[in-house]
Order: sequence, then structure tokens, then C-alpha cells
Amino acid sequence: MTSSNNNHAGTAVVIGSGFGGLAAAIRLGARGYKVTVLESRDGPGGRAYTYRKDGFTFDAGPTVVTAPHLFSELWELVGRKMEDEIDLRRVTPCYHIRFDDGSTVDFLDNEPDMEQEVARVAPDDLEGFKRYMRMSEQIFKVGFEALSDVPFDSWTSMAKIAPQMVRLESYRTVYGLVSKFVKSEKLRQVLSFHTLLVGGNPFTTTAIYALISHVETKWGVSYPIGGMSALVDGMVGLVEAVGGSVRYNTEVVEITLDGQRATGVKLRSGEVIAADVVVSNADAAWTYKKLIPEHARRRWTNRKIDRIKYSMSLFVWYFGTSRTYPEVDHHTILMGPRYKALLDDIFERKVLAEDFSLYLHRPTATDPNMAPPGHDAFYVLSPVPHLDADIDWSQQAEIYRKKIERKLEQTVLPGLSDAIVSSHVLTPQGFLDDLLSLRGAAFGPQPVLTQSAYFRPHNKSEDIEGLFIVGAGTHPGAGLPGVLSSAKVMEGLLPQQRSAPTIKAA
Repeated sequence: MTSSNNNHAGTAVVIGSGFGGLAAAIRLGARGYKVTVLESRDGPGGRAYTYRKDGFTFDAGPTVVTAPHLFSELWELVGRKMEDEIDLRRVTPCYHIRFDDGSTVDFLDNEPDMEQEVARVAPDDLEGFKRYMRMSEQIFKVGFEALSDVPFDSWTSMAKIAPQMVRLESYRTVYGLVSKFVKSEKLRQVLSFHTLLVGGNPFTTTAIYALISHVETKWGVSYPIGGMSALVDGMVGLVEAVGGSVRYNTEVVEITLDGQRATGVKLRSGEVIAADVVVSNADAAWTYKKLIPEHARRRWTNRKIDRIKYSMSLFVWYFGTSRTYPEVDHHTILMGPRYKALLDDIFERKVLAEDFSLYLHRPTATDPNMAPPGHDAFYVLSPVPHLDADIDWSQQAEIYRKKIERKLEQTVLPGLSDAIVSSHVLTPQGFLDDLLSLRGAAFGPQPVLTQSAYFRPHNKSEDIEGLFIVGAGTHPGAGLPGVLSSAKVMEGLLPQQRSAPTIKAA
């Protein structure tokens, strides 16, 4: 066994190069730490990895930027401006939603236009919609502006906000809160499906997440030219600008300990990297269960980890076509014939249903360079049960992909089967094997009330001194704003560093 970083005063190791890990590394570097980011795959991004195949560029995971200022902050820490390096474009409509009967609703990026759309599709709900949006704004002011970058590491921190959470009806579910204000079932779906984008069932996710409606009408939905890899690569550049480095094909198999204190990490190669601070952007449950021996864990025991309610997983099909579909928006939601019953199948019964709801991403609507000339790039995502379900994806993947292909061909992509020239799939098994996500869950713990804030794995480990957790599995939760905010929370919990960073010119 070899050891590196022997002189490790003011050093930090970050496990994983997802958005949370890169944001943490930038913040650590800006605070004077010498940072090494370790990534098990051959490139950066984690869930925001990029597939390049047959001349197409496919964003593997996140496709929506909703709070761009959280990215801008990172560039500012390094004395640069994000807009000088990243071309972020507003996408409108935010989502084009198509119901199974062929009717459509657009989710628009400002309230006046959204009110016109509601008046068109559900005029009796217009006043209720306006009241709901005021409620969403109130929840945003508390849940996002006041609390998203505050650590919940004690009962008292939770107790302080309990009265506000009760006033904002966080004990309701998102669907339940929406239903209090609007009666149209289609509009209820339009205003509640967003929780699926952070791993939550609208019928069980705490109403705190109703703030997403306000977020998307306040800042809109944006997409970076060059794909999400433009943001990922830009952040890698910021890590390097503050003196850090990123190592690929480097899997961490153990967080090394001295008693209850983290001292660094051990790699699959046997190399040991010592560090004063260890930050894990790996799946939070994986971090505890796989990287730390159980005898060192008092709170996050195997039993407790196994009792977590995990998010659903995803089936994602990335494909390129030999023709373009100019009538298809950047983001399309295709609602299936069932809503609650389908979600019950996914989250509760854990069976692979015959029907599905789909999210279709066509980045070439905004950035034609994601595909060769005259071609289109797509990914289509279907929420499916995680690996507790009795589904053999080695047998089911192609059958399920073909079903999705037929549905798309019948609805929004005519002639699809003859136009496919590139294809790649990611199944729940891939979330386990490639992304090291326990049970193949795509978003970590579900965002139910009893698994939010204080009740999620803390940003500063309760079990191991010197270990910090960032990413979807910790506070404040999944989605890019949550993941970036988790790094901000982590920074506020760090030991003080006296040394200033040396920032390299761009």
C-alpha cells in the first residue's frame, strides 16, 4: 500500500465529481484548501455525465437549470463571471405537457402568461391558481431563500422552523396542496409533476416542494449551449483555478479513520490519500454503508439505511435521429392515462406498469450542435421502480425501450422507428453499477416530510468527524438548486482556514 499527500495540512479530498462535488471543491479551494476530486468514471459530472456517440452529444442526467445565480456564485468565488464563459439560454415554454387524450398545456416562465394559459384550459381555476402561486411564493421565501443554505444539524434547528412549516402547510403533500386551490385534474397534474424531477411522488412529497412552481416562474428554465457538460467542464476549470485537481478512473473503496475521525480515503488500487477534510458527493447511503465500517457508525447503521424510503429509479433512452422534428419543444411531458395509480405502481407496489408517463428532452431545439447537421438528439425518461422491484432489466430493457419508441412514434415523433441512427439506454441497474446509488434509486431518499431537513443525512456527518456530505442525498435535497446549496451548507460548517488560495488566471 502506498501513501500520497504526506504533507497534508489544509488538504481536502472530494469523492465524486457531480455538481455537488465540484461545487464543494470550488468552495474548498476558495477557502485555501488543497483539493483533490476523485471520480470513478472516465469523465466528470456524476449523474450529469455526458455520452458522446455517433456524432451526438447526450446529457446523461440533469437538463434543467432553474436557479442560475447558484452557478454564478461559484464563478464569482474565483473572480470570474459565468456569463463570460457559459452561454445560458432561457427555454420557453418551460415544459410542453401533452395528455393522453391529445390535449396540451404549456408551463410558462412568467405568471401573466401562465395565467392566460390557465384561463384557456381551466378558466374556473384561474383565481385558485393565483392563490396557489402566492402560496408557492411564500413557501419559496422560507424553504428556499431562508433555509436552503442553513444546516439542520440539531433538533433545535428543526424546532425553530416548525411553526413556519405548519403555517405553510408542509404537512400536506404537493398534490394535496395544489388540490386545495384548483379543481381541474389536468391542472393539478401540471402543478404537481415537478416533484418527480427531484425523486418524489407528488402524493407523498412534502408541500415544501410546491416552491418549485415559483422558482420556475421567477427564474424560468435555462439550458447551457454545449449541453450540461459546458457547466460541468466550466466547474472543473474553476477547481483547477483554485489549485485543485480532478482524477478520473479512480474509485474510492474506503474512508480511512482514526477512531471516529476521517483521515483520508483508500482507493481500489490500494493507494491511500490523506486529508484533513473528506467530502462525499457519492450517494449518501452508499457512503455510509459501503465506505465506512458499521462499527464506526452510531446513527447511520445498516438497519437505519435499509429503512430509508428511497426515490424511484429511471429508465432513460438516449437516441439520435436522421431527421429533425422542429415542431417538438425542448422539454415535453407526455402524461399517461393514469396518474396516481401509475405512481402507486412505481413507488408503492414496485411493479413495471404497462403504461407510463414520459419526459422527452430535445436539446437540439435550443442547441443544434448537439447533433450532426439535419439530425436531432433526444433523451426520453420514464420513472420506474428502484431495484427492490422484481424486474430483470437485462431481459426487460429492450422490450421496454421498444414500447416507449412505439408510444413516441404514435404521438409526437412520427416515423421514429425508421429515423433512429444512435441509441443508448440507462436502467436502474446502471444507477447501481455505474453511479453507485444504493438500490439503483435515482435521487437518494424520497423527499417526504420525515426524510427532509434534519431527518436527512446531515451535511456534516453525525458519525464521523471531518466527513461532510453533499449532493442529492443530504440537505436540502435533489435537483440542481438543492445539490449546489448542499455545497454552500458544507462550506459554512468547515473548520476555519487561515491560508488564502492562489487563483490561477483563466
